[in-house]
Amino acid sequence: QLQLVESGGGLVQAGDSLRLSCAASDRTFSSAVMGWFRQAPGKEREFVAAISRSGRNTYYADSVKGRFTISRDNAKNTVYLQMNSLKPEDTAIYYCAAGSAVFSYTTYNFESQYNSWGQGTQVTVSS
Repeated sequence: QLQLVESGGGLVQAGDSLRLSCAASDRTFSSAVMGWFRQAPGKEREFVAAISRSGRNTYYADSVKGRFTISRDNAKNTVYLQMNSLKPEDTAIYYCAAGSAVFSYTTYNFESQYNSWGQGTQVTVSS
């Protein structure tokens, strides 16, 4: 399994931007679909975005579509989440995850599709 380390979280004001990074431990990164999930206080973890192995295809939750952009750099074993126009409801711990070898794009938003997880990075958006 990949080791994943997120960074880039912090405290920002509504309307600000942040870019999260997730660095993977080895080259198998390029063979994995990558995703971002988040968990707000008192809520279940939810899907945010995913990106195909090549980076050609991206998928977003409706709540972040048009504001967040997922991207990856396979040469750097890193996936990013650019978050613009942040809202207080975006406050959560953000986790990156690597998809399993047998990944179904029909359920890209299911946690069960991902078998490696980072430790999370806190994003707090004040109003």
